[in-house]
Amino acid sequence: MNRVAVVTGSDSGIGRATAVALAANGYDTGVTWHADEAGAHTTAAEINAAGGRCVVRHLDLARLPDAADVIDELADALGGLDVLVNNAGTGQSSAFVDLSWDDWQHVLAVDLSGAFLCSQRAARRMRRLGRGRIINVTSVHEHVPLQGSAAYCAAKGGLGLLTKVMALELASDGITVNAVAPGEISTPMTGQEDVDPHTEERPGIPVGRPGDAREIAAAVAWLASDESSYVTGASIVIDGGMLLMAAEANRRVTR
Repeated sequence: MNRVAVVTGSDSGIGRATAVALAANGYDTGVTWHADEAGAHTTAAEINAAGGRCVVRHLDLARLPDAADVIDELADALGGLDVLVNNAGTGQSSAFVDLSWDDWQHVLAVDLSGAFLCSQRAARRMRRLGRGRIINVTSVHEHVPLQGSAAYCAAKGGLGLLTKVMALELASDGITVNAVAPGEISTPMTGQEDVDPHTEERPGIPVGRPGDAREIAAAVAWLASDESSYVTGASIVIDGGMLLMAAEANRRVTR
């Protein structure tokens, strides 16, 4: 029986790497894109090269609640739904006092409300099967604030706690729900065109470099696997030790 995964925002970066990793593990994969249709078809070509089957759909999570219909469309086209990866996201840089209502609403719609609605669609299908995996791509800023990113931090923090509520409520249905919280990853969203992170220096990060999208994808693929069946409600931070620098800053202050 075929296994099916849907990865939102899989036209580039972490989403593409995740979709390809899941395809390599035997999943037929639903790919979604917002602005980069060509990128989505590049992802589809990589999935096909890995021997997987792929369906591509446009998804604009600013158009809620109807946008979540795409989850059902992809599940119907692929013949089921075993794994949902809520990866689609956006950000906005502005001081809190200058942040417009429209920008606030847009970021929360895409990063939080969209994941909520897509997860509802997925969970209803998974309940009928008695199994499933929902994996939310959050951020280290699920856990720590970032100046100039009020909406983004609110959305990612909210998604982190939503992950835990979903995990509590869905565990008895055989569905696990977890988050992966990346630090800086070399992707277009961070102003980098998927460069080799080993060529980039980051003195403020203990490992000294940004992350590779495939490093995040590997964690997502594990959470999607049978081997992770005892893990639910977790947030796995993958940040090269960046959050540990708070302890170093505290040491310098108190020394």
